[in-house]
Amino acid sequence: MMKPLAFFLMCPLALSGCTSRQPDGENPPAASAADTTVQTFVFECTQDFSFVARTETNRIWLFLPGNTIALPRVRSASGEKYSADGHTFWNKGDEAMIETGTAEYTGCKNNRARAIWEHAKLNGVDFRAVGNEPGWYMEISNRKAILLVTDYGQQTRQFTAKSIQSSPATRTTIYHAVNDETRIEVVLEGSPCSDTMSGEAFPTTVSVSVEGDRHYSGCGKPLH
Repeated sequence: MMKPLAFFLMCPLALSGCTSRQPDGENPPAASAADTTVQTFVFECTQDFSFVARTETNRIWLFLPGNTIALPRVRSASGEKYSADGHTFWNKGDEAMIETGTAEYTGCKNNRARAIWEHAKLNGVDFRAVGNEPGWYMEISNRKAILLVTDYGQQTRQFTAKSIQSSPATRTTIYHAVNDETRIEVVLEGSPCSDTMSGEAFPTTVSVSVEGDRHYSGCGKPLH
């Protein structure tokens, strides 16, 4: 069986640490998009160093280049602090610093635009797309589960793909999906796409047609 385009266009993970060995055999936590107890940040530091951080209630996961570690939360006079085994992370909102035992990185600021995509990836999303006028996004997980959020986040709908047709020759994959009320068609085309608002480049052109509603156009990329 042919795999969807999202699986033909696999791209490297944003940070090599995302594929590293996990401490004590554990795996980073997965969470639904609605779970507000888990947050994901992409911190960019003044020393041209960046990393992903994922917080739980009393623990943080740090995805560093070549290493992934989990640190417990400890008492702090201000902000939030996590520390163990020579590693310390501290943040207050979107600003942070980190000590790795061999180096210290300061002036780290969260890149919210990048963090949205990393959060989806760590939640198990395989492919994500965005579009404008009105703002919308779509996430495909486990090959068949499709989340479509439209009208600048005002409407959320979930669908299950009933058929997936892929053509390596045209680099196109078509999903036909349904829920209890609506049918949609999702077309992923392996051609360069540029976001109409940010100008960001993506490898996949995406269109979504909702039965009885409207057509959405945008750009996307695989996350794993």
